[in-house]
Amino acid sequence: MVAAQVAAGKLALAAAQEQVQDVHSDPRWAAIKWTIYRGIAYDITSFIPRHPGGEWLVNLAVGRDCTALFESYHLRHDIALQAFGKLPQLADFPVHAVARAPYPGDSKLYSDIKQRVRKEVFEGREARGWHRQGAELAAAAVLSFAVASYVLYARYTGWLAGLVLGIAGGWIGVTIQHCGNHGAMSTTPLINNLLGLCNDLIGGASLMWRYHHQVSHHIHTNDQELDEDVCSCYPLLRFDTRLPRRAWHAWQHLYIWVAYPFMHLAFQLGDFNSLLQGRTVGAELLGASTLEKASVLLGKAAHYALLLAVPALLHGIPAALAGAAGYSISLSIVLAVVFFVSHNMPENKPNLTGADETKKVLYTPLTERDWGVQQVLASANWGGVVGNFFTGGLNLQVEHHLFPAISFVHYPAIARIVAEECAAAGVHYVHHPTLGSVLRRFVTCLKELGSAPDDTAAAAALKAKAA
Repeated sequence: MVAAQVAAGKLALAAAQEQVQDVHSDPRWAAIKWTIYRGIAYDITSFIPRHPGGEWLVNLAVGRDCTALFESYHLRHDIALQAFGKLPQLADFPVHAVARAPYPGDSKLYSDIKQRVRKEVFEGREARGWHRQGAELAAAAVLSFAVASYVLYARYTGWLAGLVLGIAGGWIGVTIQHCGNHGAMSTTPLINNLLGLCNDLIGGASLMWRYHHQVSHHIHTNDQELDEDVCSCYPLLRFDTRLPRRAWHAWQHLYIWVAYPFMHLAFQLGDFNSLLQGRTVGAELLGASTLEKASVLLGKAAHYALLLAVPALLHGIPAALAGAAGYSISLSIVLAVVFFVSHNMPENKPNLTGADETKKVLYTPLTERDWGVQQVLASANWGGVVGNFFTGGLNLQVEHHLFPAISFVHYPAIARIVAEECAAAGVHYVHHPTLGSVLRRFVTCLKELGSAPDDTAAAAALKAKAA
């Protein structure tokens, strides 16, 4: 019965998503930058240049239901909502033809946590932007280490200097670029944007990251159909039981450590492919400006100039290639270790040990699902204040997913509130004491996923969607 309801709900969602293309190709709406909030379509064309958080963030809302983005990014979304009252509504817009986003504001758990965070952590000062401040010293430390590492790399180009530079690049990747692209490093949009563009300098693409990470992953965490992080590594790695199990998956907990060092190279192929297709994994680039798309190519040019061209001119091609290899390996390992443990514990995955509660939530139709509970159950924390500093708050993944637009320096204080509210609501809150302990649990998760039988009901729904 449950399987049938899940399949029916996902088929309905797939049908709605298929109709999105019709809306985007309709000449009535082609010249309008529209978005949908709680069932009402708005023309935000004139508002985009005036958005307090910057054009590049509000562009994520264009051409889709922005409810989950809006309510999770504004600590006081009731006040921010006043802006919608000043925007023109599109009365005859076919809202039903656009896939509906989750409604975080309907989650009692999330609303209770938000209320306590405003009262106990910020004491009303969020109206002055305090929740986006506090990471200035951390940013200075990261940038200083990165500059020093590059000076070392340019002076003594080779694999060892490349390894050091890769560590610096990884630190940028998990801290200032990540928080900058979430708009959580400063109250000044330009500063957030510039720090976010550091993603491009280290070899990523901030544009692709924002759409894949914020539109797909953050909104639909561990959803078997809508969070493309679940499927992006398949068939090499199986991160979900709805994906067909292959013989080699029984060994994925071992060979993943060999695959880790190639993450940087995989990003290069994926970024260029996404630019050509006009979509990244999990989300179309519907609101991306021409300048944002150009930044992908400009960023790649800058990255390869710093990584290869400059050291090749100074020390020759062999030294530059050795340095680039060292950089690629260490950067990949840092990013993979930090990001992969965030949502891949047995408790985070339906059909694995201790995940009955997670399965119940994730197999509930999207329109009936408690978004706040989903974020908690699908995420895992480790460590404390020290880990928070070195990972930009990614070790406190639960808090980051509930409050992506809050500076990570506040996460330790928020974590106490989240843990208390989850305990009171009977929601399992996953926290491991150290990075080592969460890595061991991650290996256990990979072993279980490598041997678990296929979830045939979910796989059938996926197959029907693809057809």
